[in-house]
Amino acid sequence: MTLPDQSNGTGGNAALRPVRGQRPLRHARAAVLLLHGGRSESLEPPAVLNLPALRMRPFATAILRALADEDVFVGHVRYRHRGWNGGNAHPVADTRRALSELYEATGPVPVVLVGHSMGGRAALRAAADPQVRGVVALAPWCPPHEPAAHLSGRAVVALHDESDRITRASDTWSYLSRAQSAGARAYGLRMPVGGHTMIRDARRWQRIAAEATTGLLGITPLPAPLEEDATWSGEPVVRRP
Repeated sequence: MTLPDQSNGTGGNAALRPVRGQRPLRHARAAVLLLHGGRSESLEPPAVLNLPALRMRPFATAILRALADEDVFVGHVRYRHRGWNGGNAHPVADTRRALSELYEATGPVPVVLVGHSMGGRAALRAAADPQVRGVVALAPWCPPHEPAAHLSGRAVVALHDESDRITRASDTWSYLSRAQSAGARAYGLRMPVGGHTMIRDARRWQRIAAEATTGLLGITPLPAPLEEDATWSGEPVVRRP
C-alpha cells in the first residue's frame, strides 16, 4: 500500500497521512499516530490551513527526532469532518480507518496514539483496537461518563494544565481513575502552564509527549517522575522542570 505524502492535508481519501521524511511504511515495526483537535459539532471538512493540525506538527517533529534511530512510522489521522458530532464520533471512525490502513500496509505492529483535545478523546476511544498499546492525551476532552472499560491492558499518559478553559483537567483526572479501575496503567501529569493551546512552554509539552511516546513503545523508560509512580494514584503528578 502506498500512502501519499500530503503536507497540506488535501488530496486522496486515505485516513492515514505520513509525516514528511518517513522511511518506507512496509519496514515499520511500530507506529505513532497523531490526532489533532476540532469542534464538538461541525460536518465541514477541516480547512487546508487548519490551526489544530498545525499545532500538532511540532509534536510530530519532536517524536520523529526521538525515534530517529528506530523503524517506527509516524503519521497523522486525516479527518473527514471538523467535529465530533455526537453519537457519530466521526474522528473515532477516521482513526479506526487509519489503523486499518496501517494494518494493511504493515501487518500487526504496536501503536501509540497521541491526541490533543478532541483528538485526545478520539485516541482514547480508538484504543480499543488491538494494535494500540497506549495513548498520550494532551489536554484531552474527557466528558463525564466517557467510557474507559476498553482500556484494560493499555497505558494512558495524560498531560493537562488546570488553568485550561476549554477542556477541564478535573475531567481528565476522573477519567484516569476510571481507566485505572478498568485495568489500565494510567499516569497523569499536571502541567504548570500551557493552557489549552500548549503554546506557553511548548517545548516542555513536546518533550514530555515524545518521551512518553517512546516510553509506551518500550524504547525508553517513561519520563520521570512517571517511572517512579507505577500507576495513577488519584492525584496527578506535578511535573518538575
